[in-house]
Parts: sequence; C-alpha cells; structure tokens
Amino acid sequence: MNLPPPLRAGQRVKLVAASSALGQASWPRLEAGMALLQGWGLVLEPSDARTRAWGYLAGDDSQRSADLDGTAELWACLRGGWGAARLLEDPALAWPAGWMLGFSDVTSLLWARQARGLAGGIHGPLLTTLAAEPPWSQERLRRMLFGESLEPLRGVCWQRGIAEGPLLVANLTVATHLLGTPHCPPLRGAILVLEDVGEAPYRLDRLLTHWRLCGALQQLAGLALGRFDDCDDPEAAGFSAAEVLAERTADLGIPVLAELPIGHGEAGNAALPLGVWARLDATGGCLSLQPGR
Repeated sequence: MNLPPPLRAGQRVKLVAASSALGQASWPRLEAGMALLQGWGLVLEPSDARTRAWGYLAGDDSQRSADLDGTAELWACLRGGWGAARLLEDPALAWPAGWMLGFSDVTSLLWARQARGLAGGIHGPLLTTLAAEPPWSQERLRRMLFGESLEPLRGVCWQRGIAEGPLLVANLTVATHLLGTPHCPPLRGAILVLEDVGEAPYRLDRLLTHWRLCGALQQLAGLALGRFDDCDDPEAAGFSAAEVLAERTADLGIPVLAELPIGHGEAGNAALPLGVWARLDATGGCLSLQPGR
C-alpha cells in the first residue's frame, strides 16, 4: 500500500479518544506527549477529549466517533483500554485519510482502516505513553512520520526461515475479536506481529487456539512476537507465557521471530506501519521494511 505523504512542520494533528476515559492522573502524560509532537513542528488542534467521560469510556459512541470527523495529516490516539471496537458498528463512521497512530485497543481502528484499503496506520505509542518512550523509540516514530529511513528491528529466532509480505501489527486480544468480521484485513501471505499485556498463560493459550481453529495462523507467511508484559505469575504453577507462545506457534511451518521491542511497558514500543511490505528473516533475527515494494 502507498503510504500517505511524509509530514512537514506546520501540519495538523487531531486528537482521538476512541477508547477509555483518561482521568486526571493521565493528563500530565498526555500533555508531555502533545509537547513532543509540537516540538517536531506539528500543530495540535483543540479538543475536549481529555475531559470527556461516559462511564468508563471517553464519551458516548457519537462523541468518540466525532473525533474521526474532519481532516488532518495525523490522527493521534490518546489511550487504549476499551471502546474503539464499538465504533465499528456504525456503517457511517468516518474513515479519514492520513496517518493514524496508536496501539492496544486502537488495533480495532488500525485494522478496520487497513481492511478498507486505507494506508497510514501506525502501530506505535499513544499520546499518553509517547513521552515515556525511550529516545530511540521516539526518534523512530519521528523518522517514520517525516519519511526518513528506519533500522530493522532485532529479535530472537524461534522458527528458522525467511518470509516476505504485507505487514500487520496488533494486540493479540483485540485482533482475536476481529477475526471473522469485515474489519479484519486479509491475513493470507501477511507478516503478522503480535503483542499483549496482562493476559495469563492459559488465556494466551485460549486466544492462540482460536486463531488455529479458524485457520488464521495457518494463512500467514511469517509471525513475529513482541513483548507480553505482565503475563506471568511467578506464584502460579504451569506453563509460562513464553512456553505457551512457543508451543502454539511451533508447528505452523513458517518463520517465527520473538522478543521484538514492541508492546506495553517502558522498554520501548517500536513504531511499525501497517500494510507496508516487510521481510521477516527469523534465521538472521530481524524484521525490516521494504516500503518501495
């Protein structure tokens, strides 16, 4: 897919609160993320998103949908949690062109855009997590948005091999609930990168087993795994998260690369663009982008 034009100083950013309500405790993190974008020369449009609340959501469905109205060069999501998938029930939901940035619950919007053939989705930091990202992660996002080259990501080989295909990146839990819906992009021949947080090993087992039962994992050209933070309970008996992930992906007959620097937590959430042609070299331990393909 052809990506949107690279950003330039002076272009507009719209704030999108499609998921959970923020709460005052997260306002300093939001302001720090906004300041970082402004430091790159981008102009943030005014928004009431930080103060909206409807139960546990950042406003009712119509208010959150309205964040996607209008035009901008970058649509920056504030936080994850839950709620973005509810917006997909509206057949008249606006699908604006341009870049869209977020991860976790924002997977619903990124994948639904991708399923509709809209390029520009970036699985990367939210505005409430951006300022806490390591400098290398912040710089990677800036380089991506402004059209500069990106270094390959390094990981650990679990299953040897090399594969190429269009890139998809997702939170495992959120993407699982899009399987079988019109909002799931084509999986056949794709390079899929998954991450998650706070899911016990047995729940990871359940999620991946569902992918296997519906044949979704078997369609992939290659699979990469980011971090699965807070998924292990050292006091609990049984399999670890890594053991479950390795066992459920060992017999797919495709390259599998693990421990990419992607996901929740403070170790860094490397930005990746959806739909771009990618090369997964599990044998060599790297994932690289080939946007000209």
